[in-house]
Amino acid sequence: MKRIIDFLFSLIGLVILIIPFIFIALLIKIKMPGPVFFVQSRVGRNGKLFKLFKFRTMSVASGKTSGSFDAGDSSRITPLGSVLRKTKMDELPQLINVFVGDMSIVGPRPEVQQWTQIYPDQWKIVHRIRPGITDNASIMFRNEEEILANSQDPTLTYKEEILPKKLRMYIDYVENHSVLMDAKIILTTIKEIIIK
Repeated sequence: MKRIIDFLFSLIGLVILIIPFIFIALLIKIKMPGPVFFVQSRVGRNGKLFKLFKFRTMSVASGKTSGSFDAGDSSRITPLGSVLRKTKMDELPQLINVFVGDMSIVGPRPEVQQWTQIYPDQWKIVHRIRPGITDNASIMFRNEEEILANSQDPTLTYKEEILPKKLRMYIDYVENHSVLMDAKIILTTIKEIIIK
């Protein structure tokens, strides 16, 4: 049932958003020389790696798309990229990931492999289901970049403070998710984007 809903919503979303997709892609090509998409390896269901798509928000730097993640590093975010991140429009290409079955609309956010090697027992539970575009942890930590930017040691803050809390919320979702919960998360996500 969840997969059917994901497939239909992603298909409808891709059709409806085709014009905004083209407009954003053109802006990126004009304002930010380089590829339109940021493509990065993430860990999905059953620990399988997949390529996650986002609109690129940073200036191009070698070695940043293969699966690395520098906690708190916002030094390369461009002005256009900042707008895309604030409005969450950079996440829209993940509808492609949902359409092909790598992700769901709602579910635990997929991490790069380096972070799934920490707390492996918890991740084993999280990886029972498909990762998602949004979830309760994404809502709670919508200002994660600010938290990490203000940290003396962003990597340590992410590892010991943010990630454990996210994992608890991910596991709660895995064990208790429902269509009603998904609808509530989607509505709350939209509300937070509008307010922000």
